[in-house]
Amino acid sequence: MTRIDRLVLARLASRIGATVFIFYGIIALVESLDTWRFTVVSRENGTFMAIVMVAMSAVRWTIKTLPVTVLLGAILGIVDLKLRRELTVIKATGISIWKIIRAPTIALVLASFAIALGAETVSTQINRQLSPTPPGQTSQATPTGEVWLEQRSGDANYVLMALAMVNGGQELQNVQVFPLGESNIPRLEATTATLEGGNWVFPVAAIQRSDGPATVVSDYRIPTSSTAAEISLKLASTEDMTFFELSALLAEGVEDPDILAAASMRLIKLLALPLVLTGSLFIAFAFTAGYSRNTQLGPSVLYGIVLGFLVFIITEMADRAGTSGVLNPTFAAVGPALVAIVAGLSVLLYKEDGWT
Repeated sequence: MTRIDRLVLARLASRIGATVFIFYGIIALVESLDTWRFTVVSRENGTFMAIVMVAMSAVRWTIKTLPVTVLLGAILGIVDLKLRRELTVIKATGISIWKIIRAPTIALVLASFAIALGAETVSTQINRQLSPTPPGQTSQATPTGEVWLEQRSGDANYVLMALAMVNGGQELQNVQVFPLGESNIPRLEATTATLEGGNWVFPVAAIQRSDGPATVVSDYRIPTSSTAAEISLKLASTEDMTFFELSALLAEGVEDPDILAAASMRLIKLLALPLVLTGSLFIAFAFTAGYSRNTQLGPSVLYGIVLGFLVFIITEMADRAGTSGVLNPTFAAVGPALVAIVAGLSVLLYKEDGWT
């Protein structure tokens, strides 16, 4: 790494870091206004853990805003280089914009992987353990403490209701089975149900009959097409699962297309974070680093910010479409990032190399 690389990297890193920190502080302040969550966590785990909960929740939201904060910070860093005439001197030596942007791009890609695989994992785990659901935000259709699962396998169609789940969904406790339609599955109750080899296994079950007393059976089995990974994903939000947990669950296999789309989108979006942030960096250079006799940098900065917010909105829209299965998760996660990179490179080629 040359001295010029270190200079450019230091300027951009300091401005991007300051911008991210400011946004983090604002988000943390907003999170701290949720006094109900803070009070609940403080009463159950202590004031320190309540502060940790606020901090980790702010980290989570800050990661979501990185495409915009990196863009704003990079623009501020490039403007600082121009105001100090450092960028002009660097270009006067014959160094191209592609060499100038090389070190920040490599550093940003490495930092993106650390954020996606490290900071996101830690914040998700802590939020999952500490952050309670406020009153009124639970599902009104499902009573608190109950687990409802619709299951299918061939002609078998039924609903499982349980009061507890252990081992990531492989075992349910205090279970009731309700047949649906013309299914030959009986109405039954059991203390436990275990998922084994494509079947729900009930060690002891009471089959309820409308024309007589209940019949107690042993080792009763009901077929299901669900896997342990699918059950786990159905009973949790993909936003509350880390990259490594999603990878392990998807490796086991998920047949439900809605669950598969949501989990795949979350996983690929984390992997695509380096591409998204690289696109933001290229847009910042494209609209700010060009030479101009006019010292008014406002229009270029404004264009870059508007385009950055546009990319952010498109990214979020694609995220919703990929999560719901409307778009292929890979296309939904990678597409907006590639659009941002191509847009930034196109403007740079036009301004720096004279391509039309």
